[in-house]
Amino acid sequence: MPQMYERLQRSLECVRAKTDFVPEVALVLGSGLGGFADEIEIEATVSYSDIEGFPVSTVAGHQGRFIFGRLGGVKLVCMQGRVHFYEGYPMQDVVMPIRLMKMLGAGILFLTNASGGINPGLNAGDFMLITDHISLFVQNPLTGGNIDELGVRFPDMSEIYSKRLRDVIRSAAKKCNVELKEGVYVQLSGPSYESPAEIRMLGKMGADAVGMSTVCEAIAAKHAGMEVCGISCISNLAAGIADHPLTHAEVQYTADKAATKFRALVRQAITDMLA
Repeated sequence: MPQMYERLQRSLECVRAKTDFVPEVALVLGSGLGGFADEIEIEATVSYSDIEGFPVSTVAGHQGRFIFGRLGGVKLVCMQGRVHFYEGYPMQDVVMPIRLMKMLGAGILFLTNASGGINPGLNAGDFMLITDHISLFVQNPLTGGNIDELGVRFPDMSEIYSKRLRDVIRSAAKKCNVELKEGVYVQLSGPSYESPAEIRMLGKMGADAVGMSTVCEAIAAKHAGMEVCGISCISNLAAGIADHPLTHAEVQYTADKAATKFRALVRQAITDMLA
């Protein structure tokens, strides 16, 4: 862990050599939201590949860079492309961007993703406010020696997703006339999609939607003292619920189709977070 903190410090120095921008809010752009950068008054961009020892996104559609700028008066840093555990990175590397954004100054983390709907009340194209999550199926990002500079050894997870920010997002959805569902998100490692039997099990455990990201990021952010919130775009019905094989093309198509409403909701929510 001392080595990981040293890597974070070097990454921080690399970013600071390119910009002195201090963000208030960190936003992780999931599938379909890559174009959200058009909403931002950009002050600087930093590619992950230009940061020493930093993991690089390998998934198509994930550009792999930080965008620094302003949105409705809020100072924002965006991850345009996240890093996934299934890409082969150690979990400590997967959450490295989250920890770096905290060290850059962000106090709020806004997570977005595309996911498969498990709850029968969810349909492709719906937006689900994440109220809680299940982390049992991926390695905990806090495994190993604790980074005391970031947080305590045994952080409380009673309220991972901030009640205050959930209220802000609900209000933003009403302002944008966007229907907002709510539920519990579960992360699996991927990259294969789940089997029908696994989906039935997850549903019985209380999961409403499933994906391959977000939970580990939320844990790392909570550990570091960030206020966390998240919205999931239901891009498809999960295996055994859908009557056809699952493909990444379907996920991307639905996420892209819902992008206009998703962008409006995220923009309004961010504008309201620090009001």
